[in-house]
Amino acid sequence: MVIASSPQTKPLSDEQLRKMDAYWRACHYLAVGMIYLRENPLLKEPLKPEHVKHRLLGHWGASPALSFTYIHCNRLIKQYDLDMIFMAGPGHGAPGVLGPVYLEGTYSEIYPDKSLDERGMEKFFKQFSFPGHIGSHVTPETPGSIHEGGELGYSLSHAYGSILDNPDLITCCVVGDGEAETGPLATAWHSNKFINPIRDGAVLPVLNLNGYKIANPTILARISHEELEALFRGYGYTPYIVEGSDPAEMHQKMAATMELCINEIRGIQQECRNSGNPVRPRWPMIILRTPKGWTGPQEVDGHKVEGFWRAHQVPMGGMHSNPEHLRRLEEWMKSYRPEELFDENGTLIPELQELSPVGNRRMSANPQANGGLLRRELTMPDFKQYAIDIPEPGTVEFENTKVLGFLMRDIMRDNPNNFRLMGPDETASNRLQAVYEVTKKAWMADFYEEDLDGSELSPDGRVMEMLSEHTLQGWLEGYLLTGRHGLFHTYEAFAHVVDSMFNQHAKWLDICKNHVPWRRSVSSLNILLSSLVWRQDHNGFSHQDPGYVDLVTNKSPDVVRVYFPPDANCLLSVADHCFRSVDYINVIVSDKQKHLQFLPMDKAVEHCTKGIGIWDWASNDDCGTEPDIPDVVMASCGDIPTMESLAATAILREEFPYLKVRFVNVVDLFKLVSEGEHPHGLNDWDFNSLFTPDKPVIFNFHGYPWLIHKLVYRRSHQERIHVRGYKEEGNINTPLELAIRNQIDRFNLVIDVIDRVPKLGSAAAHVKERMKNKIIECLTYAFEEGKDIDEVVNWKWPYKGEDFCQ
Repeated sequence: MVIASSPQTKPLSDEQLRKMDAYWRACHYLAVGMIYLRENPLLKEPLKPEHVKHRLLGHWGASPALSFTYIHCNRLIKQYDLDMIFMAGPGHGAPGVLGPVYLEGTYSEIYPDKSLDERGMEKFFKQFSFPGHIGSHVTPETPGSIHEGGELGYSLSHAYGSILDNPDLITCCVVGDGEAETGPLATAWHSNKFINPIRDGAVLPVLNLNGYKIANPTILARISHEELEALFRGYGYTPYIVEGSDPAEMHQKMAATMELCINEIRGIQQECRNSGNPVRPRWPMIILRTPKGWTGPQEVDGHKVEGFWRAHQVPMGGMHSNPEHLRRLEEWMKSYRPEELFDENGTLIPELQELSPVGNRRMSANPQANGGLLRRELTMPDFKQYAIDIPEPGTVEFENTKVLGFLMRDIMRDNPNNFRLMGPDETASNRLQAVYEVTKKAWMADFYEEDLDGSELSPDGRVMEMLSEHTLQGWLEGYLLTGRHGLFHTYEAFAHVVDSMFNQHAKWLDICKNHVPWRRSVSSLNILLSSLVWRQDHNGFSHQDPGYVDLVTNKSPDVVRVYFPPDANCLLSVADHCFRSVDYINVIVSDKQKHLQFLPMDKAVEHCTKGIGIWDWASNDDCGTEPDIPDVVMASCGDIPTMESLAATAILREEFPYLKVRFVNVVDLFKLVSEGEHPHGLNDWDFNSLFTPDKPVIFNFHGYPWLIHKLVYRRSHQERIHVRGYKEEGNINTPLELAIRNQIDRFNLVIDVIDRVPKLGSAAAHVKERMKNKIIECLTYAFEEGKDIDEVVNWKWPYKGEDFCQ
């Protein structure tokens, strides 16, 4: 492997050093101004209380190291014409990024009122953490960002996702030492085992150890150099430590080390690409030790600030009531000598402007950080060609997600550099293994001979498996935000691991979609939940939790969608729609086990296009020349609840042939919401047309029953909607036993109808007794034999064509 020579002691000339340090001082000046000032941006008059914001927000502590790293990236971008983007992990460190973004001109190009002059600088300062404007993170409004540090831990996985199938891109990711204590960040270091130097780009991680979190030391800053270096060598990196506090010395050290790292990256890539041998190298990374709040006040009110946790957020407050603090603030800002940096109009002087890259080489203007500019539509096969042939509804069984695997196999075949599948060691478990016919699992670590027997590992693989849902979703988010496509699949019960990560991405999309018009649309984050609650009877209580969709429904209706396809053909139709969509999080809930198939492809497309509809073949309220008002509406959402509702409907038809039953199935969960609360919501006329305005509705739901009540809370006559769903009853059960424990089974549903249809009443007492006896029989059989009775296991829809009406 070609490795660059050791770094020079002083690679910067005196003139380069002077200019870089001046540029850095300009970044500091802007960072402090953003946190404190609303007027008097160039301090042309003595600082007064009315020049200062009333609420001082934002974090100074991490900002100096961020801008320090940013400007050293800029030097190398200019020197080597690098395609590079910047990712800021420290949560509230936006001042350290916004400063250089503003100085290189991109900010003013996008927001012309934040011009590169005194008037623009004043608006630039005032908008920061100010009502109606931008937050203190590197929010979606920040040019060049694809990562917001609102919740710590995701920067490194986002960075690695951005460089997959992106061979020319280098992403510099600054990881804060507080962030480095999170679980998601700790697992993300292992991403280097999945990077192929031939077809992927590179991440240059910069771990900034400034020593402190909000009010405590950080772990990695309080261990020895030996231990720290051993840790990152153990992770598979070549770590380089840059430490100190003297600006001149640190500029020279950082310049030398960063250049060494870039040359090392380029050498690794060149050798692998020339040889065609994608070995796993030890990628370089930098450990940057700097004081917290570097170059800020040394002490305030007798307390140490620089290099201590008191520099974390705002080093001094009380500007409207403490004249000494106001004086110290003015002194602090003037210590950066703004008169040497900006001309009389407030514009950065030309010799410093020259330090910035130009055009799209500016990290703040790089198209990779506005992925919609690069996004290309997938080449999509016709999903209808994978249709399951269904001669009669409810008579054929198939594994729903297995059919999805066929579709994704051909998507990945036809889009060899534009689609990735992410999942935690469950691709085959979730029946998506058909993708292995065209690609393998990405793997750059060691291979054993036995791996050739079914392990499906390859340096060229585009299936990403790792037992960290955070890292997987982070990779996919980074991949999508740089213009590509993909799917993340996981077991339903464990999707909760990434609840808050989902929250962060949903909020990012919502801001982009509604408030940042210059950001182009990116591919939707598609999430498949499989291995569902109703078929986790063998794994036990720990694997039974359908509550992820509850979380999804809390997010902005502009960005979330939830689909429950009842069979394979519906899943194909839903998946095709989701893979073509942009700016959403699409959650698809579909099981991997064999299930009855209900709709031929043409009917499945109709049904999924509507999102909700009557299944006339399972209804008898429209059998005569004049349609009748149904006595009861049997409604279902989800594959197992749909089958149980159909089985209950068949029992009702046999026991009460005079009973008018309407069967309604829900694919698009948000169809239940009122029209004004979600774009997919039905208006009241359509809702009442389907469910009637006043007849009992027996709704069998895949998840927790109260979610349906939450979604339909504005509909009339709430008391008539009776929902069955998962009620935290389960363990090692047979499938039917689990359904009975939670009362979503066919027998309990028949009892529900008897209890809620007035004309049945006591006349149905014998049927009700038979249903109760059947429940006892099924539970007893399950306890004795360890399986369900054959009549349930082998049940099929017993009617053909118009027979249900006869």
